Amino acid sequence: MVLFYLLYLLAVALLGLSGLWPKLVPKPQPVRVETLAEASFHPPTPEPISLNQASLEELMTLPGIGPVLAQRIVEGRPYARVEDLLRVKGIGPATLERLRPYVRP
Repeated sequence: MVLFYLLYLLAVALLGLSGLWPKLVPKPQPVRVETLAEASFHPPTPEPISLNQASLEELMTLPGIGPVLAQRIVEGRPYARVEDLLRVKGIGPATLERLRPYVRP
């Protein structure tokens, strides 16, 4: 009698599993992706920072300027032109061109 109940429970479990099988193991379906417009983001150009009035923290927000280089810029004040940054050790022509849109004398 116990064997009969075990077989009955096994049959019910197998029937339940067969009913759930498509949900447990779904067939892979092709995915269609549509793009309506290409996403692009252009951050606004920040207001140029004055080399003669900027704090160390403001100078360190500039690209490629760390704490040591910001300290050297502060020590080399005053600047009459942006090109005067070439006097600062650690700033070369490439760095100057990268900084030019972000700074003013």
